[in-house]
Amino acid sequence: MIDFASAENGSLDVLFNNAGLGYGYKLEDSPKGEFEKNVAVHLFGCISGMKYAIPIMRKQGGGRIINTISRNAETNAPTTSAYSAAKAAIWSATRVTANEVADSNILINMLIPGPTNTKIWGRDMKHLQDPEETYPTAKMLATLEDNGPRAKVFWDEKEYPMFNENNEILR
Repeated sequence: MIDFASAENGSLDVLFNNAGLGYGYKLEDSPKGEFEKNVAVHLFGCISGMKYAIPIMRKQGGGRIINTISRNAETNAPTTSAYSAAKAAIWSATRVTANEVADSNILINMLIPGPTNTKIWGRDMKHLQDPEETYPTAKMLATLEDNGPRAKVFWDEKEYPMFNENNEILR
């Protein structure tokens, strides 16, 4: 898919890793394979996207990668074990990968959209924000200037600090 997009458009300027699915089980009650499926879609989908986009972006002289994470990466909300674990792993993998490509003009950052009314919930959740409300932050990350931030988390167009100077989780 990434090779196709690059070939079709002549370049791959932005990769937005935002695929996902819902998970609502206590770990002990999780149907066989459900935890693994959730982690595969969220984590391995994101990692595969980065793995195949980075060589193309290196060759063309740069690009932007946006990985969707969640506050669940730092919370202990019941019935979110697979989702939370995957989002925490994406947060970690993004930081490491952004450091690995620091010698390039590839900027990799993360976006926390916040609770959004999408199909991930399996029903209409009108009390949650519209997906369009996350667009300004995604656009900002997609159009960052060269030498912009890397390995940072953004929410509502602002950097969202997940840890303080002592590496303690901020709540």
